[in-house]
Amino acid sequence: MIQITDKSQCCGCTACASICAHDAITMQPDALGFLYPVVDKDKCVDCGLCEKVCAFNDHYDTSLNLPKPDAYAARHKDMKEVETSRSGAAFIAISDYVLENGGVVYGAGYADHFRVVHKRATTKEERDEFKGSKYVQSDLDHVFRQVKKDLKDGLTVLFSGTPCQTAGLNAYIGKKLREHLILVDIVCHGVPGPYLWRDYIAYLEKKQGDKICWVNFRDKQEYGWKAHHETFKFVKGGGKMSFTYLFYQHIMFRHSCGKCPYTNTKRPSDITIADFWGWEKTDPNINKDDKGVSLILVNTEKGREIFDAVKDRMTVIPAKLEDCLQPNLQHPSVIHPKRMKFEQDYQCKGFEYVMKKYGDMGWRHKVGKMKGKMRRIVKKLIGK
Repeated sequence: MIQITDKSQCCGCTACASICAHDAITMQPDALGFLYPVVDKDKCVDCGLCEKVCAFNDHYDTSLNLPKPDAYAARHKDMKEVETSRSGAAFIAISDYVLENGGVVYGAGYADHFRVVHKRATTKEERDEFKGSKYVQSDLDHVFRQVKKDLKDGLTVLFSGTPCQTAGLNAYIGKKLREHLILVDIVCHGVPGPYLWRDYIAYLEKKQGDKICWVNFRDKQEYGWKAHHETFKFVKGGGKMSFTYLFYQHIMFRHSCGKCPYTNTKRPSDITIADFWGWEKTDPNINKDDKGVSLILVNTEKGREIFDAVKDRMTVIPAKLEDCLQPNLQHPSVIHPKRMKFEQDYQCKGFEYVMKKYGDMGWRHKVGKMKGKMRRIVKKLIGK
């Protein structure tokens, strides 16, 4: 039976819980809300399927991968789609094609009060909820089983998610049903804990005295594509805060993000999409307006078929793979050395305490900014 003794060895994909015919495995949250499998020994028959299906290792399935992915810069020809998507709306082009041909699409959306979950869409209107970045690990409760049912019912399924999620789903589905499953992963930086996001929402609403009714993790319409600022809309007014400050410190990531085996160009999916950082090397004009451009990596022959079917919906420019190798295509994110202390402080002293101690809410951040400003002034004066 599966037993997690080292949290860095589990990505929480739910493949083990999904494959258990006896429902002996449930996904239980830790202090930050990350889900881990827990086995009910009274139900377990020790069949070993849960250990066999685990794909979070260096031996994940790459049997369908091309020797080297095809790389492209891409932007949807409909600027409305670009403006309402995170990068160049490549996901919209691919998912539109699947939906128009009677398929279904799975992606990260919201349930309850902005809790990030994976959802199923059969229309473009439902799919639009999957647009944009969501810097929280999504809940995959029962989603893998639902995908398998769709495939058995003869539907084409597009599943989009992080590479650990697509690798887990691929292992769970198996080769017999893989023909009609299209896997699209993102170049992932890491995933923060769901409880921190939940508490952040509650903190903002308490501070504002109002309910949040809309969230954008990276508001490029106001700040531009390169900026990383989230925007919230309240029922009675607007607001702009900063959850992403802690995100980029890597202090609230899942432990497994620091050991991610998928941070390379052998992606566990048919197509990989991402922001195209360094697009200037490929074409100096495609993103001159700073509205966003997608990087597309085509990883399998099936990926090539899908890309050929949708490329006319986009402005597409072939790219050299070496010009696309952003950090998380080369190595995992480096976890903050105070990650464990952060979790202990959060568990014992709460959200506001850690945001003031480690984030940009308290006096430590203000003092640090002032010191940095003074150093730059002194450096400039010495330079003169």
